[in-house]
Amino acid sequence: MDVAVSFSLKEAVMNFTHLHVHTEYSLLDGSSKIPELIERTKELGMDSIAITDHGVMYGVINFYKAAKKAGIKPIIGCEVYVAPGSRKDRENNAGEERYHHLVLLAENNKGYENLMKIVSKGFTEGFYYKPRVDYEVLQTYHEGIIALSACLAGIVATNLKRGFYEEAKKEALRLEEIFGKGNFFLELQDHGIPEQATVNQGLMRMHQETGIDLVATNDIHYINAEDQQAHDILLCIQTQKKVTDENRMRYDGGQYYLKSPEEMASLFSYALEALENTHKIAERCNVEIVFGEYKLPKFPVPDGYTAWEYLQMLCEEGLKKRYNTPSQELVERMNYELKTIHDMGFVDYFLIVWDFIKYAKDNDIPVGPGRGSAAGSIVSYALEITDIDPIKYNLLFERFLNPERLTMPDIDIDFCYEKRQKVIDYVVEKYGKEKVVQIVTFGTMAAKMVIRDVGRVLDLPYSYVDSIAKMIPQELGMTIQKALDTNKELRDLYENDEQTKFLIDISMRLEGLPRHTSMHAAGVVISKKAVDEYVPLSKAADDKITTQYTMTTLEELGLLKMDFLGLRTLTVIHDAVELINKRLKNLDPESEAYKKAQQIHGVPLQIDKINMADANVYQLLSSGKTEGVFQLESPGMKNFMKELKPENIEDVIAGISLYRPGPMDFIPKYIKGKKNKDSVTYDCKELEPILEPTYGCIVYQEQVMQIVRDLAGYSYGRSDLVRRAMAKKKADVMATERHNFVYGNEEEGVKGCVANGISEEIANRIYDEMTDFAKYAFNKSHAACYAVVSYQTAFLKCYYPVEFMAALMTSVLDNSTKVSEYIMTCRGMGIDILPPDVNEGEGNFSVSYSEEGGKIRYGLSAIKGLGRPIIDSIVKEREKNGIYKDLKDFAMRLSGKEVNKRTIENFIKAGAFDTMKGNRKQKMLVYGQILEEVSREKKDGIAGQMSIMDFLGGAEKEQFEIHYPKVEEYEKEERLAMEKEVLGIYVSGHPLEDYTELLNKNITNTTLDFLRKEDTNEPMVMDGSKVVVGGMITSINVKITRKNQMMAFLTLEDLYGTVEVVVFARQYEANRNMFTQDRKVFVVGNVAIDEERPAKILLQKIVPFEQLPRELWLQFANKAEYEKEEAFLADMLQQYPGEAELIIYCKQENARKYYGQRNKIAISEELMKKLEEKYQRENVKVVEKSIEKL
Repeated sequence: MDVAVSFSLKEAVMNFTHLHVHTEYSLLDGSSKIPELIERTKELGMDSIAITDHGVMYGVINFYKAAKKAGIKPIIGCEVYVAPGSRKDRENNAGEERYHHLVLLAENNKGYENLMKIVSKGFTEGFYYKPRVDYEVLQTYHEGIIALSACLAGIVATNLKRGFYEEAKKEALRLEEIFGKGNFFLELQDHGIPEQATVNQGLMRMHQETGIDLVATNDIHYINAEDQQAHDILLCIQTQKKVTDENRMRYDGGQYYLKSPEEMASLFSYALEALENTHKIAERCNVEIVFGEYKLPKFPVPDGYTAWEYLQMLCEEGLKKRYNTPSQELVERMNYELKTIHDMGFVDYFLIVWDFIKYAKDNDIPVGPGRGSAAGSIVSYALEITDIDPIKYNLLFERFLNPERLTMPDIDIDFCYEKRQKVIDYVVEKYGKEKVVQIVTFGTMAAKMVIRDVGRVLDLPYSYVDSIAKMIPQELGMTIQKALDTNKELRDLYENDEQTKFLIDISMRLEGLPRHTSMHAAGVVISKKAVDEYVPLSKAADDKITTQYTMTTLEELGLLKMDFLGLRTLTVIHDAVELINKRLKNLDPESEAYKKAQQIHGVPLQIDKINMADANVYQLLSSGKTEGVFQLESPGMKNFMKELKPENIEDVIAGISLYRPGPMDFIPKYIKGKKNKDSVTYDCKELEPILEPTYGCIVYQEQVMQIVRDLAGYSYGRSDLVRRAMAKKKADVMATERHNFVYGNEEEGVKGCVANGISEEIANRIYDEMTDFAKYAFNKSHAACYAVVSYQTAFLKCYYPVEFMAALMTSVLDNSTKVSEYIMTCRGMGIDILPPDVNEGEGNFSVSYSEEGGKIRYGLSAIKGLGRPIIDSIVKEREKNGIYKDLKDFAMRLSGKEVNKRTIENFIKAGAFDTMKGNRKQKMLVYGQILEEVSREKKDGIAGQMSIMDFLGGAEKEQFEIHYPKVEEYEKEERLAMEKEVLGIYVSGHPLEDYTELLNKNITNTTLDFLRKEDTNEPMVMDGSKVVVGGMITSINVKITRKNQMMAFLTLEDLYGTVEVVVFARQYEANRNMFTQDRKVFVVGNVAIDEERPAKILLQKIVPFEQLPRELWLQFANKAEYEKEEAFLADMLQQYPGEAELIIYCKQENARKYYGQRNKIAISEELMKKLEEKYQRENVKVVEKSIEKL
């Protein structure tokens, strides 16, 4: 008997498969990283494993590929949430759970398809706290699926643990009926939880009574037993708890790891059949996922055409439109491209893209000139998918679509960011909402952030955790391990401090786990059939449907992915051109302004037809005054443009390509070649035509392709493969291709450099240079597209600065910091900013023209509490019946819905009634009375009653009109404070504008330097660096520390925006009297940078403006002149004691005398007047001492 049991146990050990497995994609609930999970499965001698994440299939493809690669059989599954009633119910009956768990496994490809449908329905139809399905969905899509009764949260186990055996049995039979006999199993689990023993006894009995087979599983949430603590911390991160919290989610027992078959056999020695059944199920499950098989949608072509014929016809027409009479060479290139497109099966793809871009252009939706390598295609240019001439810019089709390498073309399109959704809506309507969905992305637990998260959960001191996190270098792709390898300080702490070692070890276990999902900013899938036929769907935070697979996975599966990108700059260009053409339309054709516009660009202005060789535009770029100019407005880029001094569009293309980490090293060589073309040399004459536009530097990927083609006889298709190998540093491929490049390869049709008369030494040197440059070389097609947009914005700024800046500020209307920055730019350009105005303004920033020139009028929509409908009503009424005469007229002409006390008050504070009679203070005093009178008159009008006003003449009526009280306007600072309150910004001035010189003399940085830049997501300031920032304190938030001390968080505002200042207890105690609202101060401190938030300042010293030391200098012709005045001067100065130092300067002797500490004076207007009268103004000077000298 013992021998038989032993043999069965051994057999069970050999044949066991884990069927209940949560990977990292059970977000913040599973910590099993897929590669490690598969590796451990193999180590333990198992030949198969399942994936059953909670309600999702996010990780299925990664899991499938990793398992296949390791020789492990992947079983595709999901632990779904099943609603007790209908999935569409949003309320539960008393005592009912919202959902129960059920494990589903795909037996075959039909089962995989049905599993995707089930999981998708959970999100699209049943989402309520969790993605829930119901029995109706399970019944509809049960084919090809094996179900397990799941853990303690399963419906069968839930009834058993409550003692409802018959209910549990009824549910089990119901599930067996849905999935079919032999396709539903009762799931035994044992994690040391007492309830599981009770449930398992019930399941054994149920098996005997119903014949439903058993399986034994372990509810895996992490890989190794020692990962239990890291997983517990992950749960705390998910639930935002600390490990010390008592009432929190935890997995009791610590048994949720990938157990060996031996451990499972030991646990379930009483049910060996249940172990064997796991492997039998695994053998039944055979899903084959096909990669690289295209599932492209069909484009509905007009009757009488095939898709191929229609594309050819459109291209022929487009080529004639683009080139008038295209040369034979152009026709041949287009035919070659068309043949490649046809042979690769992408005819419908091009028609789909052509169609929605045509829709956008036909409906006044701005479209970018192109993006990425698609600009290298003459077919794209002929179809008006791109607006960049590939011939003019020497762009290559093979960089876009390589006939020697079958990959999906990638056409990304920039649309106006405000109207981008209209294009997506059009595509959805045309192809069906079930065939067009957006794409999921995952946010992961990055190195710095995971250390902060783990530190918070462990309740470690913030300053300590912050110091560890800051030791991780801020570099792309940085990991904790890389930081340990490169940062000695961190490594020493790790090796010598137990707390640091524990923090880092736990963090490394959790690092890289997916944290949350979001929707890809631009990616859209267009499918041949309903998308859930190919991939599971989920729902984003805004209820938009997305795929559960990421963009790269979708491409591998052969689905068509498009990027519909929203580019703010296109909106700026569109709005600016509208403002310009509106103005030109109102000009007299005989006026100088109209004639000048006609000469520069024609009327109306068409931005895609402007002169691309305008010297004035390049002069603007060379000046570095490129705020708002696309791609060229960062401080570094401004300096580069000043140095580069671009003279043509090729220089701008190169500038955009070079100004990146890596290529920056070649900037000096490029500039030297540009400034002195005679200094440029080429290793061989064949290089000259390729590298001449970039002064001997390899800047573009296309140049690498041209070099291997022209020097060694490669085809363009093969040259692209070489470029890719160099860029990805594939050493074996590069070594083979070096030989081919230098000596040729007759079998493969490569002639080689030597056969072309280029020496072996030179060929090798060129190959080395290409290899070096190819790591950084940029896609010229993409750079050319963006350079054109850069030039267009520069053109608008050059000739129409007011309209351009108005459009630019409209585009950032909801970003007060950016608006402040551009207001300062406008002031520097001599452009006045006017407050909003009900008689002239619009929703957006507009331009107010007068004899003095154009001024920018602030947009009405910036006023707080004002919806777009109210603004539209105000503008519509004004356009229909003329301007508003006064406050009463305004209130009478608009309805009570649009005008109330709050609206009027905000209008007054914003200055929107400034052009009407009365100042702001007067209007604030009477507006309530006016509204009451208007309301009374409107009521009388409705009732048909006559008022006294109806019987009065003009002169008598005036006596009854509301008169403004005789009061002076608010003081400037009070008026500005009101603007800030309702606009979020100062418009008519700034409380600090009188201190500009003082600020510039003392500060090291402005608040702009603390914001994260759009391109790098990094602030300009360096973590830990010392800074001096000046401004006014706009908020003070005092806190009590754990040690019962006071500290504060200040908001310091300068001319550009705000920065947070942290005042720790010691500094707070020493300076507490200085922390008052609106006080103007200089702050000296160190920069502190946290992830994803603006940088802040840790206060070291605070100096109010009025306490900044000053010196009074008196100049005398010589020492004798001074000595004559010395006694008189001493008597005078005694009357003005203070803190300023007096310095006497004798010009002839070049000598100076310091009066010393005991003779300090107060510099007042009275003293200055006396001194200037006595000694002449030019000999009296006040010098502000720099804060750095304190």
